[in-house]
Amino acid sequence: MYEGVVQDLIDELGRLPGVGPKSAQRIAFHLLGSDPADIKRLVDVLNAVAAGVQFCEVCGTVSEQERCRICRDPRRDPAMICVVEEPKDVLAIERTREFKGRYHVLGGALDPLSGVGPDQLRIRELLSRISSDEVSEVIIATDPNTEGEATATYLVRMLRDFPNLTVTRLASGLPMGGDLEFADELTLGRAFSGRRQV
Repeated sequence: MYEGVVQDLIDELGRLPGVGPKSAQRIAFHLLGSDPADIKRLVDVLNAVAAGVQFCEVCGTVSEQERCRICRDPRRDPAMICVVEEPKDVLAIERTREFKGRYHVLGGALDPLSGVGPDQLRIRELLSRISSDEVSEVIIATDPNTEGEATATYLVRMLRDFPNLTVTRLASGLPMGGDLEFADELTLGRAFSGRRQV
């Protein structure tokens, strides 16, 4: 335990995801030894994020304006919506350069044990977008874990009643460069069920 503001800094850094007590301490002492100009830049950026970053009114991803750059882009196909859990998932899909539609960020996944139900997610907004826009396909791209699968199953049930709407799920299976012997049963099973003709 350190005294005063140093321990407060370590405690606050330790609250960040993926930062344990030792990492928080290492970051805190790095900051203590940094140039004051570097610390001021960090503080300015954190203040700017707190004051200026908002969520897109259409898709729910982070944006500096009311609508994000993807929702404002007329070249994007409004008939295709890719549903993801978090804004970071939008970036992951964008890096592939394969998807030319628009997104919908749920803001998490169903997790009843943690108190996250359908009302805590942006599911109502998704249904509203599908009802009012000319959407022909919804691609469900939730994480391949228990919460993501539960969310995908719930969405499929909710979207089943929309006529002329195709609902798809991202394929899952073996990663490139992986070995079969190290794949778990669920991943290997998904790879078999998602196989395609070559």
